[in-house]
Amino acid sequence: MTTSELPVVPHWIDGAEHVNASGRTAPVYDPALGTVTKRVGLADAAEIDAAIASAKRAFPAWRDLSLAKRQTILFAFRELLNERKGELAEIITSEHGKVLSDALGEITRGQEVVEFATGLAHHLKGEFSEQVSTGIDVYSTKQPLGVVGIISPFNFPAMVPMWFFPIAIAAGNTVVLKPSEKDPTAAIWVAKLWKEAGLPDGVFTVLNGDKEAVDGLLTHPDVRAISFVGSTPIARYVYETGSAHGKRVQALGGAKNHMLVLPDADLDLTADAAINAGFGSAGERCMAISVVVAVEPVADELIAKIGQRMATLKIGDGRRGCDMGPLVTEQHRDKVASYIEIAEQDGATVVVDGRVVEVDGDASGFWLGPTLIDNVPTDSKVYTEEIFGPVLAIVRVASYEEGVALINAGAFGNGTAIFTNDGGAARRFQNEIQVGMIGINVPIPVPVATFSFGGWKDSLFGDTKAHGAEGVRFFTQQKAITSRWLDPSHGGINLGFPQN
Repeated sequence: MTTSELPVVPHWIDGAEHVNASGRTAPVYDPALGTVTKRVGLADAAEIDAAIASAKRAFPAWRDLSLAKRQTILFAFRELLNERKGELAEIITSEHGKVLSDALGEITRGQEVVEFATGLAHHLKGEFSEQVSTGIDVYSTKQPLGVVGIISPFNFPAMVPMWFFPIAIAAGNTVVLKPSEKDPTAAIWVAKLWKEAGLPDGVFTVLNGDKEAVDGLLTHPDVRAISFVGSTPIARYVYETGSAHGKRVQALGGAKNHMLVLPDADLDLTADAAINAGFGSAGERCMAISVVVAVEPVADELIAKIGQRMATLKIGDGRRGCDMGPLVTEQHRDKVASYIEIAEQDGATVVVDGRVVEVDGDASGFWLGPTLIDNVPTDSKVYTEEIFGPVLAIVRVASYEEGVALINAGAFGNGTAIFTNDGGAARRFQNEIQVGMIGINVPIPVPVATFSFGGWKDSLFGDTKAHGAEGVRFFTQQKAITSRWLDPSHGGINLGFPQN
């Protein structure tokens, strides 16, 4: 099939597929095959305006619809999603590459927000204060903004949009979603599901595109708010551009998440956690562990345990029951692989080299195996930059204090974890570490649907930063030491665990 004969992923405007008219398209790959399977239309100015205009027209009627009727539609959407989430998981695997169990875990986490939104009517209640001054009572009401935009990343094409649109829709807003052009089909599938659930036309819109579509949402006067997830440089751009045009903006950026391992830690539990959090979804997670900070003398024993587990992992096509799939594109695979070469040049030791890997899949797929690198210098790009791939770095420190100082000195403040059997050390860590999410004997936790999260420092712009010095913190603690992170059927990663 020639490029011109490939199907084109459309937009979704005014409750129907909208065939791209700009003449611009981008390739959509099956990463496990390394081939282009379809193309996605890239919106021009006219299509951007049409999408936003449709959402604006739909807003008054949706805003005025009773909460009871909104809830009915949300419940219907929830039931349809639950019945057919296997279809969505297959779409995600075919365009992103993550294994099916991981895709299902992603949908499950997104569905938590849908389920929370079904009960949002209670949270939309206003407040009443009697006799605030003599003979004066005060009422407050909560009202929707209007048209809101979502700009989502490639790594969670279902879950990340579902962080935002169920709440926005339940609150009476209309939504324009700009998915990643790398894996856009999940968004169109969701749009069709909304229509089947009874959502009025124009309340949920999908606008496919590139920077032109992003800038259109950031600058259009009819878009009132923006939610973004992606890299830190783009998050900063989205925040600065959107807020300069009078919009409310929450922009979640990158991460470099550390795991501090104390000498008294259960190293089997720790190694299991490092495997799951470092290599799940091929490391393409904002909550992935990318650095293990080992307080000596545990590094050698921990590396041996991690290496043993890495040897059992099956890499290949996510539809074949493998533990880890390919990376999303060839360009991204090559960029991630380049950090292994940088590590060698900087004097680090490559313990396991993912560039040499046997796969259960087509040789043309975008493969890179799990990689373990020891003695990574803290001035190396391998340590300072977000790699966003299956590369786990080991940094050795002499003390707890040195480890905490190292983590706090980083530019990012998304999440971290400590592995220890010392309750006092865990409590001290919570008080001293400067990140937004902290796990205790758990690789980076993600709070349940009722909370917003996004870290501190260069990991978040806007949102909770506007409400305090550094925002909200979340803690998760493992209640019992177990080995639940491993699937005993083959000793591989339990990627079905719904972790971001």
